[in-house]
Amino acid sequence: MREGCEGTGPGAITPDGCAVELYARLPVGTEPDVITAAVPAAAHILELGSGVGRMTHPLLELGFAVTAVDESADMLEHVRGARRIRGSIEGLDLGETFDVVLLASFLVHAGDIRVRRAILDTCARHVADDGCVLIQREGENYHTDVPRERKDPSGFVVRILSAEPVGDGVDSVRAEYTFPDATWTQTFLSRELTKDAFEEALAEAGLKVDRYLTEDGMWVRAVKGSAPVGRHTSPSAPMSSRWFPGLPL
Repeated sequence: MREGCEGTGPGAITPDGCAVELYARLPVGTEPDVITAAVPAAAHILELGSGVGRMTHPLLELGFAVTAVDESADMLEHVRGARRIRGSIEGLDLGETFDVVLLASFLVHAGDIRVRRAILDTCARHVADDGCVLIQREGENYHTDVPRERKDPSGFVVRILSAEPVGDGVDSVRAEYTFPDATWTQTFLSRELTKDAFEEALAEAGLKVDRYLTEDGMWVRAVKGSAPVGRHTSPSAPMSSRWFPGLPL
């Protein structure tokens, strides 16, 4: 397991604590509708942290071309119909650009600032000059409104059990998913980002907010802005390409 990450439950667990079988069960949600409303029809999407294809498959059905990137071979085995690339987000350099770069699952909240910077640099490196980056942020009070739970209409319960400070503005977040026949947990590190801090992080990568796509501010459309600020060091170790899925709570 990667530092600060842990996962329990049946089946394969990736180094960031994600359970492959769990992700294969999770419903799609409203994300494809948000994406469709924000990008051109038939756009080519670079999906960073695709997992098992929870969003990949509905986007393909909606007529988009998708290049799905994930670090886990176990996850990518479930992806069908998309171009599949196995690798970490931070080190990705495909030598091409896309109409849309998709960064969901709260990946922008990586606990390690160097990892967050590398992830956003990958977004900026791969988006076309006239393209956009769609980013999913944590909801308001995500780290303080704990414990909390939501019962999905399909019958499972997802809980955020705790968000414990571990220093330097980072929390250790513990989530639990309970199905009638199985339970999974995942623990991961997450850094809170205010709206201002989020926009500053984008600016460091040469990106800027075009507009917030949802009333809660959790989905954002960013475009290329001014030249990025020089401030980089490479991440000390690659992080996973995905952790907690963007399920509303």
